[in-house]
Amino acid sequence: MSDSNKMTIIATKGTFDWAFPPFIIASTGIAMNKEVSIFFTFYGLNLLLKDISKLKVTPIGNPSMPMKMPFGPKWLQNIDFGPKIPNFIWNIPFADTMVTYLMKKTMHKHGIAKLEDLRAMCQEFEVKFIACDMTVDLFGYNKEDFIDGIEFAGAASYFDEAASGNHHLYM
Repeated sequence: MSDSNKMTIIATKGTFDWAFPPFIIASTGIAMNKEVSIFFTFYGLNLLLKDISKLKVTPIGNPSMPMKMPFGPKWLQNIDFGPKIPNFIWNIPFADTMVTYLMKKTMHKHGIAKLEDLRAMCQEFEVKFIACDMTVDLFGYNKEDFIDGIEFAGAASYFDEAASGNHHLYM
């Protein structure tokens, strides 16, 4: 593949809601016949762990997130609760668990792929997953904590990968 057809993504976020953009963009790039790699660093490493079932939505970190009910009467589903809920509410224990549950219900209702399936599809279509070696060490992970088929490299090695492409996205 020519270098002009190469795309790189840097994934730095590791919450459930921020897990989708790098995988959606990567799978779209592959569908458009691009060679795609994702460099996972800092909290983005969470997206490469074998068990991602504990990832949660972070409403306090995203005050502009729309929040609509995935069930109930139509009038209730049309209300955007996001701007109506003060930030201190998100500090109540298990608020993130409730919001994650509601987001998963909404995604299921709209036929959105599960995170595990989207990640597996990217791997199946040969998106290159690169885990930041320094961050793996920093957070005390072992290589066995991660899914199979990923590469481990430092930022300098990743810059070599990115230098040969012409599309770079940071998330």
